[in-house]
Amino acid sequence: MARIKMKITAGVLALMGTMAWASPISSVAKTVIPSEAQQIISVDYRTVRSSDTALALKAQALPDNLKEFESALKDVNIDPDKDVESVTFASFRDNKGGLNMIGVASGSFSSKTVLKKLAMKAEKPVKYRDSSLYAISSKMGMTFLDDNTLLFGNDNALRAALNARDGLTAGLDSNQELTEMIGSIEKATVWSVLNQRGSQDMLGLALGDARKLPDYLSIEPRVLSSHYAMNFANGVKFDLHVVTSDTQTSSDLSSLLKMGVLYKKVTSTPVQKTALDNMTVKSDRSELQMQFKADRNQLQSLLRSKFFATVSPAATGQREQNQ
Repeated sequence: MARIKMKITAGVLALMGTMAWASPISSVAKTVIPSEAQQIISVDYRTVRSSDTALALKAQALPDNLKEFESALKDVNIDPDKDVESVTFASFRDNKGGLNMIGVASGSFSSKTVLKKLAMKAEKPVKYRDSSLYAISSKMGMTFLDDNTLLFGNDNALRAALNARDGLTAGLDSNQELTEMIGSIEKATVWSVLNQRGSQDMLGLALGDARKLPDYLSIEPRVLSSHYAMNFANGVKFDLHVVTSDTQTSSDLSSLLKMGVLYKKVTSTPVQKTALDNMTVKSDRSELQMQFKADRNQLQSLLRSKFFATVSPAATGQREQNQ
């Protein structure tokens, strides 16, 4: 049981280590996101570049999918640190249950610059209706949505995204639940929204071994959706909201997370204790709410200790998303 409690607490902290860097979603990005999106993340590179706190945290806790995306941008002669203004990610499942992800990058680059780079590599496009799809690696392709906006993903993901844009399948605007959640948080520096399965996967990653406990197995089916937001005014503030089916479920989930936090406080290092002292978990009707706050000095101490790196999925051996 002690090991399970430790897993719960490591998972609670990992939610901050696996956060996404985000911004208001662009109208172009909205058109290519399928209605059945599992998670949406948006990245405002302009805000990140203007915040020393955000840059420091980004350097330590950059998710693997964002690292891969930045590498793909560099391959087509786009410098993420200079040329990109915003990036939006969306994950969704195909009709066979497989998880696909697309990325949409907008910025000061132009199609002429990128196409010139591709021509030098002798890349030949494949036509898909009125779009030209370019293979830029064995696993990733791209196409332009307009002169300053690129769509990335594997072949299946690209085609599904273009089908949504062209009205052949339902798009994000038809998903009222996700669009309402986006509207409530998209002004935050960092935000993400998740549907039911995405929320269940996120909590499963956070809880680790505790996901197998009978208490949680009875809770998981009643987790409906979630969203989180982060701001960097005088440090960092992280807010997670998990929507459940009823007050009892929210209360039970809150108790499970609190159990891990309290246990870890007894055995934590001084730096870990600082983080845990600044974390609150509570239930409000049918919502679980978790909040973490740290001022600039506290955050610097956590960064110097590599705190966020040690609770990331790469450090714990967990995958960022269940496939």
